[in-house]
Amino acid sequence: MRADKLYLVGFMGAGKTTVARTLGRRIGWRVEDIDTRIEARERRTVAAIFAKDGEGYFREAEKAVLHELQPERNLIVATGGGTFVDADNRTMMLADGAVAWLDAPLNRIIDRVPPDGRRPLAADREQMEQLFQRRQAAYAQAHTRLDASRPVDEVVERLLEWIGF
Repeated sequence: MRADKLYLVGFMGAGKTTVARTLGRRIGWRVEDIDTRIEARERRTVAAIFAKDGEGYFREAEKAVLHELQPERNLIVATGGGTFVDADNRTMMLADGAVAWLDAPLNRIIDRVPPDGRRPLAADREQMEQLFQRRQAAYAQAHTRLDASRPVDEVVERLLEWIGF
Protein backbone atom coordinates (compact mmCIF):
# COMPACT_ATOMS: atom_id res chain seq x y z
CA MET A 1 0.00 0.00 0.00
CA ARG A 2 1.37 3.41 -0.94
CA ALA A 3 0.20 6.06 1.47
CA ASP A 4 0.85 9.69 2.34
CA LYS A 5 -0.86 9.40 5.72
CA LEU A 6 -0.82 6.69 8.33
CA TYR A 7 -3.20 6.10 11.22
CA LEU A 8 -2.05 3.80 14.02
CA VAL A 9 -4.91 2.18 15.90
CA GLY A 10 -5.10 -0.32 18.73
CA PHE A 11 -5.72 -0.70 22.42
CA MET A 12 -4.11 1.54 25.05
CA GLY A 13 -0.56 0.47 25.72
CA ALA A 14 -0.09 -1.13 22.30
CA GLY A 15 2.70 1.33 21.50
CA LYS A 16 0.97 3.63 19.01
CA THR A 17 2.70 6.81 20.19
CA THR A 18 6.14 5.20 20.48
CA VAL A 19 5.89 3.60 17.03
CA ALA A 20 4.54 6.83 15.49
CA ARG A 21 7.44 8.90 16.86
CA THR A 22 10.05 6.37 15.77
CA LEU A 23 8.54 6.04 12.30
CA GLY A 24 8.16 9.82 11.95
CA ARG A 25 11.87 10.30 12.67
CA ARG A 26 12.75 7.63 10.10
CA ILE A 27 10.72 9.08 7.22
CA GLY A 28 10.57 12.75 8.16
CA TRP A 29 6.81 12.91 8.56
CA ARG A 30 5.07 14.94 11.22
CA VAL A 31 3.51 12.96 14.07
CA GLU A 32 0.27 13.86 15.84
CA ASP A 33 -0.91 12.10 18.96
CA ILE A 34 -4.65 12.67 19.37
CA ASP A 35 -4.63 12.40 23.18
CA THR A 36 -1.71 14.83 23.46
CA ARG A 37 -3.42 17.30 21.15
CA ILE A 38 -6.63 17.14 23.19
CA GLU A 39 -4.71 17.60 26.44
CA ALA A 40 -2.95 20.68 25.03
CA ARG A 41 -6.21 22.19 23.81
CA GLU A 42 -8.06 21.47 27.05
CA ARG A 43 -5.05 22.29 29.27
CA ARG A 44 -5.75 19.19 31.34
CA THR A 45 -5.07 15.48 31.23
CA VAL A 46 -7.28 12.86 29.62
CA ALA A 47 -8.01 11.56 33.13
CA ALA A 48 -9.16 15.02 34.24
CA ILE A 49 -11.37 15.36 31.14
CA PHE A 50 -12.99 11.98 31.83
CA ALA A 51 -13.46 12.83 35.52
CA LYS A 52 -15.03 16.26 34.98
CA ASP A 53 -16.82 16.01 31.63
CA GLY A 54 -17.08 12.29 30.91
CA GLU A 55 -16.14 9.99 28.08
CA GLY A 56 -18.75 11.46 25.70
CA TYR A 57 -17.15 14.90 25.88
CA PHE A 58 -13.73 13.36 25.28
CA ARG A 59 -14.97 11.40 22.25
CA GLU A 60 -16.36 14.59 20.70
CA ALA A 61 -13.00 16.32 21.21
CA GLU A 62 -11.33 13.30 19.61
CA LYS A 63 -13.64 13.50 16.57
CA ALA A 64 -12.91 17.24 16.20
CA VAL A 65 -9.15 16.61 16.20
CA LEU A 66 -9.52 13.90 13.53
CA HIS A 67 -11.43 16.28 11.28
CA GLU A 68 -8.80 19.01 11.77
CA LEU A 69 -6.06 16.59 10.72
CA GLN A 70 -7.93 15.18 7.73
CA PRO A 71 -6.57 17.58 5.07
CA GLU A 72 -2.96 17.13 6.16
CA ARG A 73 -0.59 14.76 4.36
CA ASN A 74 2.79 13.18 5.16
CA LEU A 75 1.44 12.66 8.64
CA ILE A 76 1.38 9.82 11.15
CA VAL A 77 -1.55 9.89 13.58
CA ALA A 78 -1.32 7.99 16.86
CA THR A 79 -4.97 7.57 17.79
CA GLY A 80 -6.49 6.96 21.18
CA GLY A 81 -7.54 3.42 22.00
CA GLY A 82 -11.21 4.20 21.36
CA THR A 83 -10.86 6.44 18.29
CA PHE A 84 -11.23 3.68 15.69
CA VAL A 85 -14.14 2.07 17.55
CA ASP A 86 -16.43 4.95 16.51
CA ALA A 87 -17.97 4.00 13.14
CA ASP A 88 -17.78 7.55 11.71
CA ASN A 89 -14.14 7.93 12.74
CA ARG A 90 -13.33 4.50 11.33
CA THR A 91 -14.96 5.25 7.96
CA MET A 92 -13.14 8.57 7.65
CA MET A 93 -9.75 7.13 8.62
CA LEU A 94 -10.04 4.15 6.27
CA ALA A 95 -10.83 6.49 3.37
CA ASP A 96 -8.22 9.12 4.30
CA GLY A 97 -5.06 7.07 4.75
CA ALA A 98 -3.49 3.75 5.58
CA VAL A 99 -4.73 2.29 8.87
CA ALA A 100 -2.50 -0.11 10.79
CA TRP A 101 -3.69 -2.01 13.85
CA LEU A 102 -0.94 -2.43 16.42
CA ASP A 103 -2.13 -5.56 18.16
CA ALA A 104 -0.64 -6.70 21.44
CA PRO A 105 -1.93 -9.48 23.70
CA LEU A 106 -3.83 -8.40 26.79
CA ASN A 107 -1.16 -9.67 29.18
CA ARG A 108 1.41 -7.42 27.46
CA ILE A 109 -1.02 -4.47 27.65
CA ILE A 110 -1.55 -5.07 31.36
CA ASP A 111 2.23 -5.09 31.89
CA ARG A 112 2.54 -1.77 30.03
CA VAL A 113 -0.44 0.13 31.51
CA PRO A 114 -0.28 0.85 35.22
CA PRO A 115 -3.61 1.15 37.08
CA ASP A 116 -2.58 4.58 38.37
CA GLY A 117 -5.52 6.61 37.07
CA ARG A 118 -3.66 8.27 34.19
CA ARG A 119 -5.67 6.07 31.83
CA PRO A 120 -9.24 6.20 33.12
CA LEU A 121 -10.38 3.06 31.31
CA ALA A 122 -7.54 1.00 32.80
CA ALA A 123 -8.28 1.55 36.49
CA ASP A 124 -10.54 -1.51 36.77
CA ARG A 125 -8.67 -4.50 35.29
CA GLU A 126 -11.80 -6.62 34.78
CA GLN A 127 -13.51 -3.80 32.89
CA MET A 128 -10.31 -3.21 30.94
CA GLU A 129 -10.27 -6.85 29.83
CA GLN A 130 -13.91 -6.62 28.70
CA LEU A 131 -13.17 -3.39 26.82
CA PHE A 132 -10.18 -5.05 25.15
CA GLN A 133 -12.39 -7.91 23.94
CA ARG A 134 -15.17 -5.58 22.71
CA ARG A 135 -12.78 -3.44 20.67
CA GLN A 136 -11.10 -6.30 18.78
CA ALA A 137 -13.77 -6.43 16.06
CA ALA A 138 -13.36 -2.74 15.28
CA TYR A 139 -9.57 -2.92 15.18
CA ALA A 140 -9.78 -5.91 12.84
CA GLN A 141 -11.25 -3.59 10.19
CA ALA A 142 -7.92 -1.78 9.80
CA HIS A 143 -6.08 -2.22 6.51
CA THR A 144 -3.38 -4.30 8.19
CA ARG A 145 -2.53 -5.86 11.55
CA LEU A 146 0.94 -5.86 13.09
CA ASP A 147 2.16 -7.73 16.15
CA ALA A 148 2.92 -4.87 18.55
CA SER A 149 4.53 -7.21 21.08
CA ARG A 150 7.56 -7.23 18.75
CA PRO A 151 10.38 -4.69 19.29
CA VAL A 152 9.50 -1.15 18.15
CA ASP A 153 12.18 -1.11 15.43
CA GLU A 154 10.76 -4.32 13.97
CA VAL A 155 7.21 -2.90 13.94
CA VAL A 156 8.54 0.24 12.24
CA GLU A 157 10.34 -1.84 9.59
CA ARG A 158 7.13 -3.74 8.84
CA LEU A 159 5.22 -0.45 8.52
CA LEU A 160 7.87 0.96 6.17
CA GLU A 161 7.56 -2.09 3.93
CA TRP A 162 3.78 -1.93 4.01
CA ILE A 163 3.49 1.76 3.06
CA GLY A 164 6.14 1.43 0.37
CA PHE A 165 9.19 3.17 1.83
